[in-house]
Amino acid sequence: MKNDWSRSFYRQIAVNICYSALIACLVDAFLIMNMNFLLAYLDQTRYANLLILQIFKMGTITTILYVIVGIGIFALAFLMIEKKNMKYIGKIAVAIQNISEGDLNTQIEVVGDNEFSAMASNLNRMEADIRKLMDKERESERTKNELITNVAHDLRTPLTSIIGYLELLSSGPAISLDMQKKYIDIAYVKAKRLEKLIEDLFGFTKMNYGKISMNIGKVDIVKLLGQLLEEFYPSFADKDLTYELKSNVPSRIITADGNLLARLFDNLINNAIKYGAEGKKVLIQVSAKDDIVTVSVTNYGYVIPAEELPLIFNKFYRVEQSRSSKTGGTGLGLAIAKNIVDMHGGTISVASDLNGTVFTVKLKVDFDVNKENFGMIQ
Repeated sequence: MKNDWSRSFYRQIAVNICYSALIACLVDAFLIMNMNFLLAYLDQTRYANLLILQIFKMGTITTILYVIVGIGIFALAFLMIEKKNMKYIGKIAVAIQNISEGDLNTQIEVVGDNEFSAMASNLNRMEADIRKLMDKERESERTKNELITNVAHDLRTPLTSIIGYLELLSSGPAISLDMQKKYIDIAYVKAKRLEKLIEDLFGFTKMNYGKISMNIGKVDIVKLLGQLLEEFYPSFADKDLTYELKSNVPSRIITADGNLLARLFDNLINNAIKYGAEGKKVLIQVSAKDDIVTVSVTNYGYVIPAEELPLIFNKFYRVEQSRSSKTGGTGLGLAIAKNIVDMHGGTISVASDLNGTVFTVKLKVDFDVNKENFGMIQ
């Protein structure tokens, strides 16, 4: 493409030179013919002794004068023909000056198909890239500030409770053994929540900056989900929830990172328990077909408004903002889940209505880590 532009540019210059030379020759020829007629007329009149007439009678000087006039005409014609390009170059120079001064809203109209138009196109693209980079930096700064705010709030709440109950136990009046046990249990629950928050933060940071490695192996996804549900039994019992695991196959071996998949479905099940307590049931379904395994996690509690569904996997976004103090969390669980799915080359989606809120994960049975770009995590 660059060579094509160069050839086009040089071809245009050559054509303009030819046009200018032709114009200069025609004008010069016109002047010579008319000048000869004029000199012949003057030579036959009383002006025959004029100095200028004597000069023009000298052949060498006359030739030099005609050459100078021809060069002048050629230069003038060439400048007139190239005036459009020179004006275009001026616009490009002004745009470069504006961009260098920080004006990233400058756009140059791309005219023609030569090196100047290519320069304008590249300048427009460079400007757009710089603007995107700056927007990305601003978003990064906003995200960092948001992270600090969320972390400060989310870590302070359970930490304050833990400190309060420990102070009651250490410096308060005599407390019965039952109350001591109650305070210790509350402090333990708050400490576990604090641990979960910190794990989410560290986990998301590692994934977001590509600092996590994948240990690919063979995983029975049906067995994995069964084990996770058994581990969540106390949480189901605490929320007075029942759960059911349905699968169209007794087992399905897939190629994946077992630990990351466990974290993925741990987050989805935990989310279903957190927001599905009013529905009294959580349903997990596995459908294995051809080379795709589909896992859906359904709760029948809070219905997510349609306008919130596109935001559900954004980092720090919390469904049901007004009740976030009750449900807790950093707003990173679903963002982490999406990152893990992306790392495995799969897809994750959500739907919510009166029939339930369904998170659907689709994974490849044979995941080739060498072909998947799991380092580019948003």
